[in-house]
Amino acid sequence: MLRLEKIQFVLVLFFAFSLFNQVIAKGQNKAEENMQVWLTTSLKRIFPQSPADNSPILELDVARNSKISFQVGFHSNMKDQTQIACTIEAKELKPLVRYVGVVPLRHFNTDVRQEELDGIGYLPGLLPDPLYPLTKVDANPFASRSFWITLNIPSNMEPGEHNYGVKLSWKEGKEDKTKDLTLKLQVSPLVIKPRQNFHVTHWWRGEATSLYYKTDLYSERWWQLTRAQMKNLIEHGNDVAFIQNLFELREVFKNPCQMLIVNETSPGKYTFDWSIIKRFVGMCKELGFKKFEWGHLWLYWGVEDAMHVYTKRDGEYKLLWDKDLKATSPTYINFLEQYLPELHRFLQNEKILKDSYFHLSDEPWSEHVANYKRARDILRRIAPWMKVMDALSDVRYGREHLTDIPVPIISSAQDYIKEGIPHWVYYCTGPRDKWLNRLYDTPLAKIRMSGWLFYRFKALGFLHWGYNYWYKLDKEEALDPFQEGAGYAYPGIAAGDPFIVYPGPDGPYDSVRWEVFAESLQDYAILQSAGIDPNDLLLDPLKSYADFPKTEDWIKEALIKVLRKN
Repeated sequence: MLRLEKIQFVLVLFFAFSLFNQVIAKGQNKAEENMQVWLTTSLKRIFPQSPADNSPILELDVARNSKISFQVGFHSNMKDQTQIACTIEAKELKPLVRYVGVVPLRHFNTDVRQEELDGIGYLPGLLPDPLYPLTKVDANPFASRSFWITLNIPSNMEPGEHNYGVKLSWKEGKEDKTKDLTLKLQVSPLVIKPRQNFHVTHWWRGEATSLYYKTDLYSERWWQLTRAQMKNLIEHGNDVAFIQNLFELREVFKNPCQMLIVNETSPGKYTFDWSIIKRFVGMCKELGFKKFEWGHLWLYWGVEDAMHVYTKRDGEYKLLWDKDLKATSPTYINFLEQYLPELHRFLQNEKILKDSYFHLSDEPWSEHVANYKRARDILRRIAPWMKVMDALSDVRYGREHLTDIPVPIISSAQDYIKEGIPHWVYYCTGPRDKWLNRLYDTPLAKIRMSGWLFYRFKALGFLHWGYNYWYKLDKEEALDPFQEGAGYAYPGIAAGDPFIVYPGPDGPYDSVRWEVFAESLQDYAILQSAGIDPNDLLLDPLKSYADFPKTEDWIKEALIKVLRKN
């Protein structure tokens, strides 16, 4: 009996001691957890309401000659505001630390089932998207936010594991606090080569720059901002520079961005001043662009109307003809007969003819095949040297060689794939739901699959209309992109479709979506550099632009297979 009592006494002491240690540990953890910090990938949005993570280490497999991004999350459990700063010891990787801002998403985009949306439980609400050049920011009570860190992996970096320290610093009252986290990079021997035979273009809007910044078209301020935008495009995997030689919008603007200066010297006689276009082309060449894309020659959605062409009279832009002039009007054919030979001469002088893409008309539908044929016949007569490309969907445009480079929307691309017709692809405000896109509420892993899908289905290029459409749809009126993401045209225009960058004071602010899309184009280059066949078993799960893996785990495992094989 005495022995039993001793055992009971020892057990009581043991449990009491354990409980005491737990209380002490809980008190210590509570002190440490006034600020919770962690590392995560570029494919997880950290919403203000996101629960804190506890990952002090992040491991990433990377190729050489690559650009990679990851996030540093933080969550304040304090009732007062404080400031938090982020640094990384990786000077040789030219680190760029930015802060992930938020913009309002008032409604989920329509026609999308719940499992294809990001942010369920957090949205509608504040969406993490713009990237601000800030390394020290406010940490507000009971909210999660993140820093975004981008690193440049040199082509001569030693393969193997490399560790880097990430430090968060903040104040709790008057006391300085820090927390160290670890980034582990597994560097592959693979060196990424420049992407080949896949071109990317985004339609930037010169009038959007003028409207938002309240600066005159072609002023030196406008040129500085435009240069920053074109530099941003090429840094994010674009290799085709879109030229607004004509102003291709149906709406009549007081200040259209029509770079070609057209003068009517007498009725039906025109002269052309190429000075603005020449400066733009020269600037783009300096930035590294080697391909050029020229604006449309007929108004969109039907090839039924002539392009709006402006001239300046008494300091004001005026249309050369009625805004509803028919597509094959003698007035317009007369203009084309004078304009197109001059365009050809300019292209030859600038030595960019073979590197130029030309548009006939945007998004003709099935019922517009006859209209498109008529317009194409006109071009074959006046400009037989011109090869055209257009966003369209009906496979007849490609099958009957009505266009030289068809650009079907991704939901119609399978028809072109089945018939073996070479093509580019595009998406815009649609298709939605299961289809690939990059809208405000599209999961980031789904966006990251863009390059994989382009590679798998052997697309020759990608086109998108929305780089910086920072004004109300169909109106010459600027909007605030930090407050409105659908051009005030929801739900027809999806939130996140009109633009992929935000206006900063001296150039664009990147977005999370833009960075992830650029990572997807880099994935394309990784697959190409590694010599992966598009029909490789690795890519077999990619069945269509709607049926494909949409998880971060799949991307991680696939990259490991490619990078550790080389």
